[in-house]
Amino acid sequence: MAILSASTSLTRYHIVEDVPQELWAEVNDRLRKFAFRDIDDTADERSFGWVCFDNMLDAKWTTAPPEKGVYLTFSLRLDTRRISAAVLKKHVQLAMDHQLRLMQDQGQKFLTRDQKTEIKEQVKLRIRARTLPVPAYFNVIWDTDKNIIYLGSTTDKILELFNELFTKTFGLNLEPQTPFFSALNLLGEDRLQDLETLEPTIFV
Repeated sequence: MAILSASTSLTRYHIVEDVPQELWAEVNDRLRKFAFRDIDDTADERSFGWVCFDNMLDAKWTTAPPEKGVYLTFSLRLDTRRISAAVLKKHVQLAMDHQLRLMQDQGQKFLTRDQKTEIKEQVKLRIRARTLPVPAYFNVIWDTDKNIIYLGSTTDKILELFNELFTKTFGLNLEPQTPFFSALNLLGEDRLQDLETLEPTIFV
């Protein structure tokens, strides 16, 4: 989701460990190493990676660099091919009927389980190759002063994908800034037990 939209949903993270000073000079190379790879001309089901904050089609940061003052900005792009269940069912049945007619000419009366599985996989690949992937992108803003990360999504699958790719790219671990973790940061580790034993107050 675009953070610069009129409205957006955000997830905040804090970087767990200290960021090595040498990492700042490597940011561009690390982003390019794990940049998005296009799958328009393939039959791949999914592709994801980093792209420019200002242009989701730019995986080389020629539009604008990720550095913006004390912030680093980039986006997570995810392209996914989605095949309608009804379309898949139709073409699998057509392929099975065709194969069965060919086999009956040779005296065989039915398809085995392995043959049905193989036909289904072949049909999937064939339809995927003819289906354009649906693109989506999610903005990321990294406050390098406070080591706070803002991600333009609250979807569990996107959060999981982002966490894994961020750690793989930068070698850093993220901690979600839920109310619990925010309170822990404000109060300190010595109040952990108090926070863990809190119970909700019912006012009605």
